Amino acid sequence: MEVRVRYAPSPTGLQHIGGVRTALYNYFFARSQGGKFILRIEDTDRERYSDESLQDLYDTLDWLGIKWDEGPVVGGPCGPYIQSERLEIYQKYARKLVEDGKAYYCYCTPERLEKLRQEQQASKSRYQGYDRHCASLSEEERRAAEEAGIKPVIRLRVPTEGKTTFHDVLMGDITRKNSDVSPDPVLLKSDGYPTYHLANVIDDHLMGITHIMRAQEWIPSGPLHILLYEAFGWQPPVYCHLPMVCGKDGQKLSKRHGDTAVRDFRAKGYLPEAILNYVTLVGWSLDGSREFFTREELEKCFVLENIHVSSGTFDYKKLDWFNGQYIRQKSDEEIISLITPYLQSAGFVSQEPDEEEKARLALLAPLLRERMKVLSDAVPLSAFLFEDRPVTDKSVYIAKGMDEAQTRMALERGSAIIIANERAGVSFADSETEIKALAEEMGIKVNGIFQPVRVAITNSTVSLPLHDSIRLLGLEETEKRIERAKALFNN
Repeated sequence: MEVRVRYAPSPTGLQHIGGVRTALYNYFFARSQGGKFILRIEDTDRERYSDESLQDLYDTLDWLGIKWDEGPVVGGPCGPYIQSERLEIYQKYARKLVEDGKAYYCYCTPERLEKLRQEQQASKSRYQGYDRHCASLSEEERRAAEEAGIKPVIRLRVPTEGKTTFHDVLMGDITRKNSDVSPDPVLLKSDGYPTYHLANVIDDHLMGITHIMRAQEWIPSGPLHILLYEAFGWQPPVYCHLPMVCGKDGQKLSKRHGDTAVRDFRAKGYLPEAILNYVTLVGWSLDGSREFFTREELEKCFVLENIHVSSGTFDYKKLDWFNGQYIRQKSDEEIISLITPYLQSAGFVSQEPDEEEKARLALLAPLLRERMKVLSDAVPLSAFLFEDRPVTDKSVYIAKGMDEAQTRMALERGSAIIIANERAGVSFADSETEIKALAEEMGIKVNGIFQPVRVAITNSTVSLPLHDSIRLLGLEETEKRIERAKALFNN
């Protein structure tokens, strides 16, 4: 049997880390089994649907290098793959359930349902939900409702006795009393649109889906979906409910933890291979020790049994580390190509770089590669070369454990050593040796000297290596900035 899996997002928001992980797990499982990865757009929520969200879905998968075998744009034998284009299919199958006595037309008005809800809450009734008022309407009652112009919904007849069980690859058998399943849920709304449950089951069956990998939050819907499969007389697919993606506080990942939309990570300068690699590891591992995988490797080695049952922790710092490692692997030419858009956006580099700009970028690339966590770091790390915004707050120059008088002395004596050696062409290693000796003489830490010098030259406490910064800036400009900083402390 050919493995067929699907990623079926609703285009009502930007693609986030949790959704992308679901897509990756489905994609890698399909590839590892020689099967098909299908993209389906579940867009029946027309109030929240947005074209921007749909385009973001396509852009995100394309950026990650995830290609679908069947779905929108590429087509396939089970189309259309957009639910809003399949309404007649859902309506036909919903009517079939009514004909078979597995579902029924419901004419209850919104006003009646709201009154029922309020009464149940007020009485604190054990029974909450639809009261099956229309489950046994006579033909005359139905006809009267139709003549009154009431457009019915179609509800599933959920058994009131017994239990429903489905098997999950990771969690084993999951059983729920039928009396605890949502009482006779709506399958087809009065406007002809299906609810999620009806469309989901019909599409998965007609598209030949063999394995469903989705978030654990869908477990409560499992019994209802099994009841639908049974009502249709269809064989349900294999279920694998994926562990939750949490922040370091153990709560479901959300905006309170930081960025969750892939678009935001992309804008900051995370590489697609880093996102793909790290997100896959949030809830899955090969052997418990290996961390780095290419997309091609994951396409071969991914297995369901290695998905964790417990939730995975999304660690932003660990992602930064992963991204930094992937940045280190890039060639100078690749780094130049990757950082140029950020420098252009900051106004540091023209849209058509001239030869002088290209030469400076060539010098910058290897230095930035070793220090960037994300590509956007190129802007603050190199800003001192393109704009001069002197630091006028003396406290920024003062290292931990130092005072203003010590910092003034450290700046004067330390910069004198560095400038003299730069003029003489002495290696920076010799300057560092002399700076260490000066620090011992003054009874301070080496950073007590390097920090004020660094801030004076680069206008920042975090920068490229000091020697490289001087080389890129030029000795004349370096001296000018040091003198300006000394003047600040002498006033």
